[in-house]
Amino acid sequence: MSHFQFTSQAQTAFQSRFAEQFTVAQAVREQHGRDESREAPVLPDAVLFAHSEQDVIDALRLADEYRVPVVPWSAGSSLEGQLIPVHGGISLDVSGLNRVLDVQPGSFQATVQAGVTYPELNRQLRREGLFFPVDPGAEASLGGMASTNASGTAAVRYGTTRDNVLALRAVLPGGEVVNLGSRARKTAAGYDLRGLFIGAEGTLGVITELTVRLYPLPGHVAALRASFRSIEEGAACAALLMGAALQPERLELIDAGEIAAVNEYLGRDYTVAPTLWMEFAAATEEALAGTLALAGELCGESGGTGLEAAYTEAERAALWEARHKAYYAITAQHPGHAFLTTDICVPLQQLPGMVAYTTALCREADVDASLVGHVGDGNFHMTFHAAPDDAGRWQTIHGIYDRMVTRALECGGTCTGEHGVGLHKRGHLARQHGDSLQLMRRVKAAFDPHGIMNPGKIF
Repeated sequence: MSHFQFTSQAQTAFQSRFAEQFTVAQAVREQHGRDESREAPVLPDAVLFAHSEQDVIDALRLADEYRVPVVPWSAGSSLEGQLIPVHGGISLDVSGLNRVLDVQPGSFQATVQAGVTYPELNRQLRREGLFFPVDPGAEASLGGMASTNASGTAAVRYGTTRDNVLALRAVLPGGEVVNLGSRARKTAAGYDLRGLFIGAEGTLGVITELTVRLYPLPGHVAALRASFRSIEEGAACAALLMGAALQPERLELIDAGEIAAVNEYLGRDYTVAPTLWMEFAAATEEALAGTLALAGELCGESGGTGLEAAYTEAERAALWEARHKAYYAITAQHPGHAFLTTDICVPLQQLPGMVAYTTALCREADVDASLVGHVGDGNFHMTFHAAPDDAGRWQTIHGIYDRMVTRALECGGTCTGEHGVGLHKRGHLARQHGDSLQLMRRVKAAFDPHGIMNPGKIF
């Protein structure tokens, strides 16, 4: 049972300060009691809609005074239960902090409030010939992406959110505001507290503002798609492409089941086979043509067939729409089922073997699961599904995932490459970090001595 209590005195204090921004309405609480994970919903005691950084400051001051748990919330797209208020308290919705504050094209950076989504930022940047590259697929907010260190399809070329945040502002429990990092592209000054907040999942404070790196829009871009006889062949081809130093913009692997689901969901006619999707960019058409020729040659040597290219923006958008909607496609095929989507990441040379091991586990247990992967950086996702009340099947699924994590750790990998820990992976984090987990707890206590920030997550 939680040691936190949302007292009538606390409710009165919040209502007095925030009036209509603060609500205990059932429907609003239900909206903020779940995310995209399979974790059971838990309703917060109240929801507070922040319209400014000062709102966040005052909210955390009152929360610390009355020992009220606070769970930061924006787009609601987390996948591991990060947003579920397991100890009640307040869901602090920062989606209203949604302004792009400053764009400096000459310095290749922009400063935004935490509720700005990355697609909206890119819509505003397009007229400058720039873009922000981290692309997790959902309409995720930049504050949430920083809190989970999101990555996605373009991480193979541009890195994760951590690699693309120069500076941030955050509010600590009690209302103190801290400025972390700098606008400089590099620094050697002191501890990297900026990096500490990225991936902390809202357990240290609330991010309100970020300065992010921008990049020029590529001059010439093309995408390739090739089919393979097995998912292992596709993974091996991905490793070969990376070894050839072709520097793909994106490199995605999807199994045959996902392709069939996408065909049905979006009305496509892709060959139903494990498929590797690649995107490359170059400064000139000649350079791009050379890259595509070598990529096609390597695909052929790896067993790839049916190589097709997409050159226009519309063709490439259609291709990546299919990748981004693969999860929705597979869920549409199994109405009434519950879904568990999870990820692991291993060193690139270990990827083909890890993919083979995982698919063999599923085959031996007769478990229907689908695989998609950001295979250029050794990261892939499994989507499991079963009837919600089929306890035996879910026990089998969790057993498979436990064995996947064990093998990934033995390979020098990690229990999560991009989803984060949240509720689902707390036990796996302890296995990965061992005694150093206690050091993390001490860091948490230093920033949040009363433990009000997103309690129950990570640890």
